[in-house]
Amino acid sequence: MKDDQKNFLLFAVIAALLLFAWPLVADQFFPTAQPPATQVKGGKTEVVPNPGADPAADSPAALRDRRIVLAETPRVAIDTPLLKGSINLKGARIDDLVLVKHKETIAKDSDPIRLLSPSGTRDAYFAGFGWSGQGLTAPGPDTVWQASGNRLTVDTPVTLTATSGSQRFIIELAIDSGYMFTVRQKVANLGPQAISIAPYGYLYRYGAGKDVDTWTIHAGPVASYNNSVNYGVDYKTVAEEGAQRFDATGGWLGYTDHYWLTALVPDQGAKGLLSFRPAPGGATQAQFEPASAQQVGPGQMVTQTSRFFAGAKDINLLDDYEEKGGISQFGRAIDWGWFEIFEKPIFHYLNWLFRMVGNFGVAIILLTLTVRALLFPIAQRQFASMASMRALQPKMKALQERYKDDKPRQQQEIMKLYKDEKVNPLAGCLPTLLQIPILYALYKCLMLSIEMRHQPFILWIKDLSAPDPLHILNLFGLLDFNPPAFLAIGVLPILLGLSMWAQFKLNPAPMDEVQKQVFSLMPWVLMFVMAPFAAGLQLYWITSNLLTIAQQKFLYMRHPALKEPAPAAGAVIEGKAAKRKK
Repeated sequence: MKDDQKNFLLFAVIAALLLFAWPLVADQFFPTAQPPATQVKGGKTEVVPNPGADPAADSPAALRDRRIVLAETPRVAIDTPLLKGSINLKGARIDDLVLVKHKETIAKDSDPIRLLSPSGTRDAYFAGFGWSGQGLTAPGPDTVWQASGNRLTVDTPVTLTATSGSQRFIIELAIDSGYMFTVRQKVANLGPQAISIAPYGYLYRYGAGKDVDTWTIHAGPVASYNNSVNYGVDYKTVAEEGAQRFDATGGWLGYTDHYWLTALVPDQGAKGLLSFRPAPGGATQAQFEPASAQQVGPGQMVTQTSRFFAGAKDINLLDDYEEKGGISQFGRAIDWGWFEIFEKPIFHYLNWLFRMVGNFGVAIILLTLTVRALLFPIAQRQFASMASMRALQPKMKALQERYKDDKPRQQQEIMKLYKDEKVNPLAGCLPTLLQIPILYALYKCLMLSIEMRHQPFILWIKDLSAPDPLHILNLFGLLDFNPPAFLAIGVLPILLGLSMWAQFKLNPAPMDEVQKQVFSLMPWVLMFVMAPFAAGLQLYWITSNLLTIAQQKFLYMRHPALKEPAPAAGAVIEGKAAKRKK
């Protein structure tokens, strides 16, 4: 009895830690979901302004400030189906860019995501290209370039030209139908002497971005070199330790957020140096440069071609740039982690289902049906194993009673019993273990894939990548307050708890009293743990529980012994004693 009390007390302590310490752990290791897209007030669903949005997207004053900055310099417009913005001719910077297809919030009149912003505005973020070397006077940040046209489109490239000293500098800019700029840097030596020249590209970012860098999802500096991707550099490392340098042939580097990416892509066949370095005012600068300078004789011209990506982390598009564009490891700009082998197939299948049915919630339900169908043969074996274990319970109890003062002998006899009866006690855990990587893979897909951002399901669920906004503690929006994240129990978490409770109730009751208490509390503990997670993940789990209940009812019909109460150990011992007397 004392052991039972100790076990239950231990479980109670663990449950309390899950309830109260889990939010702190999850924020670092498993960021629960994107910020809520909606909230329910007064019984009405309202769009929540994005707290991490660019100030120009939500504030007229900030928008006017940016307009003033943009109007101060001559510019070339950028106009493609996915991008709009402008190139600053003063300094030849790409410093004004918004993503046309992606909005700050789910509101119809929401402003598009702003990715790049010019120097002199809050959260300045821009790319530029230049030259260093001996014997030349390179253009500087105040050089005003001449443009061959006033619009950069998919069909109309633009050439920027500047003459400085005895050299003519040319930047030819083109853009594809995605998010990739092609940059050709040319230098014509018009002087009588040879010069030494090293073209480079840079990405300047002020601040650390809006997204939090966590153990499972990287946000911040990212670099690819030597056929691997380095997620280990962050803004703090650069600020405290100074420049981080990597020798590379080709490769790429830039800054990644959960959904957005900027990346400098030098010539993939050239040896060079990739680096992150601190910049004045708390900024960070990513840069590529050649391993050695190039000699240019009088009357000669040299060209270097590089690329610049600025846009959404569309999985298929990134993979296409890697496979067809020859950019090594570019698909891994998305931090898939250890379970990429599960995550990408699940994403592609889920995305295919979405295209078929047009609703991501329905696609998640269909994914769950597929997973349960694939695991059904294993579930059959699990129930057969459970039936065998159920039949062995009286014998096990008898052995525990007989050898209760000799634990080593007790374990030895129980293992012998398993071997004689050909029963594997771990077989019942296999379906659960197989679902863990699937759950984690779906979690990463919901968190990382731009395709699932702001996808609605039905009724009040307007964003499956965010938590359920309909909370019980504020009477489903009738009271004007929002509970803290770990108490934000919505309708989906309640359904999750109820479905898990029903699933546990359908199982045969454990003979051990402590196990009974643990199983009775577990659904409600998990309800709190799962509440802050994405609604799509909760929808998957609820559907899986309902299918498991239906599956259990079917399999109980095939294994009726599982529903029969097991005889007590005393009855088994008495039965054996009676047989010995006979």
